[in-house]
Amino acid sequence: MYSQIREMWDLFLSPNQVESLNASQVLLTLTVATVCGLAIFMVYRYFYKGVVYSVNFNVLILMVCVVTALIIVTIGANLVLTLGMVGALSIVRFRAAVKDPLDVGFLFWAVSAGLTAGARLYPVALLGTAFIAAVYIVLTAARIERRCYLLIIRHTPEADDAVAALLEPLKARVKNKTAAKDAYEITAEVRVRRGDTSFIEPLRQTGGVESVTLVEYTGDYA
Repeated sequence: MYSQIREMWDLFLSPNQVESLNASQVLLTLTVATVCGLAIFMVYRYFYKGVVYSVNFNVLILMVCVVTALIIVTIGANLVLTLGMVGALSIVRFRAAVKDPLDVGFLFWAVSAGLTAGARLYPVALLGTAFIAAVYIVLTAARIERRCYLLIIRHTPEADDAVAALLEPLKARVKNKTAAKDAYEITAEVRVRRGDTSFIEPLRQTGGVESVTLVEYTGDYA
């Protein structure tokens, strides 16, 4: 009877451990997660092409990666904490709106890197982070190579044919044309390679053209 009570007391003081953890293992896991998080941080910092760059969100990405790894390490080491964390995380509500859909991808990237690092799949975490970073950089470079702009031209009715002739070589797609009493305003979509905006000067010098405005268009309205 006494031995059974003692066994229950020992179990109460020391929950069932799936595997023992030491400081070196935890430190290695957190180091790998931090390296992956820093890589994601740098990619977001230098290659992000969204509407507004947020420093706080970028720091959050790094924290999510490390915290996720710490949670996975704890869950893998203690069955009791596994149930507790599942219950605690199930009541968490994230109410902050994500303005750019691309930010969701970065969050999933940070969570996946933290999961693999926390599961001690260090090569998977490092190679996976490097591969996703390379793919994103390549896609971003291809996007920069040929940018989309909105060309807004305000001109008199007499200059309508001249403006149309200048827009034809640019393969511009007219999105909107507003006619007032004494002026027309055309909004056209043009694609520019390597920032070449030399076509603006001929338009500006055309007789009857009052103003020419070029705005980069990414399809984002946030």
